[in-house]
Amino acid sequence: MEKEKKKKHQTEPKFINRELSWLAFNYRVLQEARDKKVPLLERIKFMAIFSSNLDEYFKVRVATLKRLVKLKRKTIEKLDTDPAETLAQVLEEVKRQQDEFGEVFREGILADLKKENIHLLTESDLTATQKKFVTTYFKENLQPLLLPMVMDDNETHFFLKDQTVYLGVQMNGAKKGTTRPEQYAMLEVPTKKHGSRFIKLPTQKNNRYVMFIDDAIRTCLPLLFPEYSKFDAHAVKVSRDAELDIEEDISANLMTKIKKGLKKREIGTPARLLYDPETPQPLLDEIMAHTGITDEELVEGSKYHNFRDFFGFPNFDLPELKYEPQPTLVHPLLEKEPSILAAMQKQDYIVHYPYQSFDYIVKLFNEAATDPAVTAISATLYRVADGSEIAKALAKAAKNGKLVTVVVELKARFDEESNIFWAGKLQKAGANVILGVPDLKVHSKLGLITRNENGKMVNYAYLSTGNYNEDTSKIYADHALFTCDSRLTKDVEQVFNFFIDRQPDKKFKHLLMAPINMRERFVELIEKEVKNAKKGLPASMILKMNALQDDRMIRKLYEASQAGVKIELLVRGICCLQPGIEGLSENITVQSIVDRYLEHARVYIFHNNGDEKYYVASADWMTRNLNRRVEVAFPLYQQGLIDQVRTIIDLQRCDNTKARQVNNSYVEKTSTEETRSQYATYDYLRSLIPKGMKAERK
Repeated sequence: MEKEKKKKHQTEPKFINRELSWLAFNYRVLQEARDKKVPLLERIKFMAIFSSNLDEYFKVRVATLKRLVKLKRKTIEKLDTDPAETLAQVLEEVKRQQDEFGEVFREGILADLKKENIHLLTESDLTATQKKFVTTYFKENLQPLLLPMVMDDNETHFFLKDQTVYLGVQMNGAKKGTTRPEQYAMLEVPTKKHGSRFIKLPTQKNNRYVMFIDDAIRTCLPLLFPEYSKFDAHAVKVSRDAELDIEEDISANLMTKIKKGLKKREIGTPARLLYDPETPQPLLDEIMAHTGITDEELVEGSKYHNFRDFFGFPNFDLPELKYEPQPTLVHPLLEKEPSILAAMQKQDYIVHYPYQSFDYIVKLFNEAATDPAVTAISATLYRVADGSEIAKALAKAAKNGKLVTVVVELKARFDEESNIFWAGKLQKAGANVILGVPDLKVHSKLGLITRNENGKMVNYAYLSTGNYNEDTSKIYADHALFTCDSRLTKDVEQVFNFFIDRQPDKKFKHLLMAPINMRERFVELIEKEVKNAKKGLPASMILKMNALQDDRMIRKLYEASQAGVKIELLVRGICCLQPGIEGLSENITVQSIVDRYLEHARVYIFHNNGDEKYYVASADWMTRNLNRRVEVAFPLYQQGLIDQVRTIIDLQRCDNTKARQVNNSYVEKTSTEETRSQYATYDYLRSLIPKGMKAERK
């Protein structure tokens, strides 16, 4: 039996482990933090992104692996990989990356800050004047927020909040005249209550000073514990299992269930306890004893945790240490139109975020909310901004008597609370709020506006790769289509009918919709390229996505490669496909771009014997997207729009500055000309704006 398993494993196509592939993606983020060509304060942001990503990874993926390890042996044998082996590999790679992270911070970031006369001080660096300032600041701003938790012999258990930094304090050296024994305590570092993780100290002779509030607390421990004279304080942080374990039934109680689930998440099983390796063993033992943390949750970190707090690092009004501004561009055609709906009657438009303004979609929904001829508006909300103008426009439309249907995905991980808030607001405004679909997560980004035009109902549609989110539209690179094309609007209407009646019998002539027909149509398109290649015809694909994990789709790509189809993959994150293997994938190349903006658009281009097919989508090629989510891929029909998307894709294919191969080595420069696709895209879209038109949006 063991031999059969081994033989089967040897004949299986080669796949890269999903977990290790994700860690490889996050390492590309760390590469940006290391890159001296990236402005210093932006490198600090990449440190924050790396840390934030890793926190979420532990809360979701590592927590899942730990649950899989605890399954029964027979169940584990049915899995594709051994979760214990994968977990060991993951933890080993995480340690390697965290060691490098510490090196980048100490030897790169801190050194370069000093060159710019910015000094990140510790408690041992303070001058007498600075210590006086910090002490006063502590008394006025931090001490009222601190509540020491003494660790004594009563075996009291403390609950460590998820993603919160604590200082474990070891106290001894009782002051003269006292006989106090050695003592231990825990202090929550009050980042949220304080509003920042940092304190700016007074500038002296063009030298700027900043300090972690952790170190301010360390400086002032004698004020908190006046009975002692010696202190040793070290940071810990726990990441808890983020799985809500909500039953997949959509009912009136779903919102209540998710609210309860969110509370459970706060007290979920620890996925890791990150600790300072300099922590004395007696102090670490006390922390473990009083929190219930075991050895298997311990992960060695550094002196400071929650580097995501570096998103709030002071910029000291030094614009030269940040990216040069790229003011948001106007759309050369939509900008001239007083009415977006009237403009859509003439032709289709595609808007490219974050290069072009998100204001057009806000304007579209606001216009629809007040237009007397508009009778109905439908939209899917997956992740929206806290002060979402889109959600406000939908609420206004409902109050104006229009039939408003909003599909709110309550299971959008880490956005559940925000989505619950907006679902409640929209329901109060009179909108018909649909809380998802049984067993599926609604990830498509759609809008449909119905207008009564001379007694005829005309549909207008908005289809996008990105969310209705004004905040992320400034940093996520996406494409959005504004269309009145009945071929597409009829299919979009069918998608919303599916949300209402939940019947999977919908027929789509133009859209690809998961889980109904998307996988099958993509497979057909691949197989057509295979047939053409076997006939000796040109055959190729250019596929851009965030993640490629689905083994069935990967096998089809291997099959296409073996038939001679040329395949170019642009995959930002997880890529489980092994390119360049002779006899299997030698016709496949993979590259990933990590740069100033987050590449978020999905674009699928099939040669189709010269009659190219273009699909823009919300979906990656992951099993969850194709099987367990409602996703939409939409075709581009107008040549002008195809040309724009193709130009942007071609710029990414030529990127020789920020593009990496699957092993994270940078793509070799084949010419002396440097191509940085995101900057080249901005320049290209700017070039489309007619002379004399104001190009930038405030």
